Amino acid sequence: MKRSLFPPFLSEGDMVVILSPAGKIDKTFISGARKRLESWGLKVVTGKSAGRSNGRFAGTLEQRVSDFQEALDSDRIKAIFCSRGGYGAVHLIERLDFTRFAEFPKWLIGYSDITLLHALFQKKGYVSLHAPMARHLTVEKEDDLSLRYLHDLLFGKLPSYQMPSYSLNRDGRVKGVLRAGNLAVLSGLRGTPYDFPAEDTILFIEDTGERPYQIERMMYNLKLGVAFDRISGLIIGQFTEYEEDRSLGKELYRVLADLVKPYQFPVCFDFPVGHVTANYPLICGVVNGTIDREKRGASQLFGIIRV
Repeated sequence: MKRSLFPPFLSEGDMVVILSPAGKIDKTFISGARKRLESWGLKVVTGKSAGRSNGRFAGTLEQRVSDFQEALDSDRIKAIFCSRGGYGAVHLIERLDFTRFAEFPKWLIGYSDITLLHALFQKKGYVSLHAPMARHLTVEKEDDLSLRYLHDLLFGKLPSYQMPSYSLNRDGRVKGVLRAGNLAVLSGLRGTPYDFPAEDTILFIEDTGERPYQIERMMYNLKLGVAFDRISGLIIGQFTEYEEDRSLGKELYRVLADLVKPYQFPVCFDFPVGHVTANYPLICGVVNGTIDREKRGASQLFGIIRV
């Protein structure tokens, strides 16, 4: 497994930027995120188009690319916080130059449509952070567990997660590279240069607003595309904002469990990642992601380890 590069962890006084590379966002959330990050001792700037509106997007394509390229090139900015997802990140993927970034690597933070940018960062050989964005930073309290994990991780304390077991989990212990994120975005990258390499991958997935049959169809894409023949493990996160219409004859998690039943890799269900308050940060592209799911009472462990 090829080792991806970690950007430097943050220290108090470091400069970070809030960008809107895809969908437009209420400026209240940009202001709230700025206040939260400042309370962590960070100096915060915002991209010129972060609060703009151009149709469904945060500014024109040229404005969004310019903001992101400026952040990539900066020798002062240590982290890029995406304000939100929403369709639009795909417009940037072939327009960004990582030449200066290689001299000044920094964290990318976000999820949902930002899965596209995580795929780009991993293709370039860098890890990135699937984690809460501006709305979460604004509305959740300081003791919110996801934000505590995010703060600690950015400042160099890597997490290990423990949660109750789930009846559909499949036991096992594996190490691999954590990859993916939003299932719909992931499906849109299949067969492109930004598709994830399945070998030695621990795949994690989540989504929102997709009906169960649509989720099953996207999972069949992974199955028929032999990704499930090659991955090391599967983490199934939260699927939200859909009607459980039982059109498939069973609830969604059972559908997914039956679909991956022929394979031997360990499976972790109901992991706290996705469009939910309990959206634990995960480092994408890290070589030593670990699933440890053994029969040890009502517990299940998932860790992120840097060696």
